[in-house]
Amino acid sequence: MTPTAWAAPGPLDRARLTRLLQSYGVYAALLVLFAVAAALDGSFLSAGNVRIQLFQVAPTLIVALGMALVIGTEGVDLSVGAVIALAASVVPLYLGYGAPLAVLIALVCGAVSGAVGGTMVAFARIQPIVATLSLMIGLRGVAELINGNSAKPVTDSGLLGLGSDGFAGAPVMAWIAGACAVLTALLVRRTTFGRQLVAIGDNRRASKLAGLPVRRVLVTVYVLSGVLAALAGAMIVGHGAEADPANQGLNMELDAITAVVVGGTPLTGGRVRVLGTVAGALFMQLITAVLTQHNVHTSYTQLVEAVIICLAVYASQERGTR
Repeated sequence: MTPTAWAAPGPLDRARLTRLLQSYGVYAALLVLFAVAAALDGSFLSAGNVRIQLFQVAPTLIVALGMALVIGTEGVDLSVGAVIALAASVVPLYLGYGAPLAVLIALVCGAVSGAVGGTMVAFARIQPIVATLSLMIGLRGVAELINGNSAKPVTDSGLLGLGSDGFAGAPVMAWIAGACAVLTALLVRRTTFGRQLVAIGDNRRASKLAGLPVRRVLVTVYVLSGVLAALAGAMIVGHGAEADPANQGLNMELDAITAVVVGGTPLTGGRVRVLGTVAGALFMQLITAVLTQHNVHTSYTQLVEAVIICLAVYASQERGTR
């Protein structure tokens, strides 16, 4: 190769490379992580281990999908963990009428919780982080009051099946999470509501001037987030065969936000990357699983996760400045 045959990439090439990394970096990182995990542990890709990872990631992914919709409007929903706790407290009360009705009532509770948060944001104009933070504290208290602040065993076969059974080699929970992802993607890409959601996140003032139903869209987004969180809560109860509102759902809001941000949805709103959210949730789950399986202390795991979050937020900000 002659000295003139190679030239350093110019500014345009570097910008293009940066955009490619921002758009597809999470998928590349996920593939690399798969390869590294398989190389370090020959049983990592075994059917049993894959099944365990799917059980673990399904509730987080479902919550993250709702969070992605909220973040797409330039908001955030810190109450999703408390909604999970509320679902965990409500489901056992109605299991005597059958698991479907108990889960349905939990979903209604999640919808009402989301409607309260959305109303505070859309009509009272309270900042989303403040509105959902107060909701998070209040709902956790309500959940513990309903449940008596104690863990209760769950023996209903229908609910246990929801959390533990499989279909076609994969957990039912994973199939439900996949269905939620597909529906969320269709909602964002194929419906007027999805386009309005993105437009509101991109420029709320302009959306109002254009006559978009900003308040209705905002309330609906938070309702969807609450319903998805309640669904995740019911599945967590079924999987663990226990309702424990004091502990179930703790830090789930942080896990969901992390999955969304790592997946490429900017915190500044105006975009919802559903497939990226799926990849982000899988990536964070695998990071935790790999470090745990190699006996890395929890403190280091948290440090690694913190670094990943910082890098993802930095990439998101860089995207926003272009």
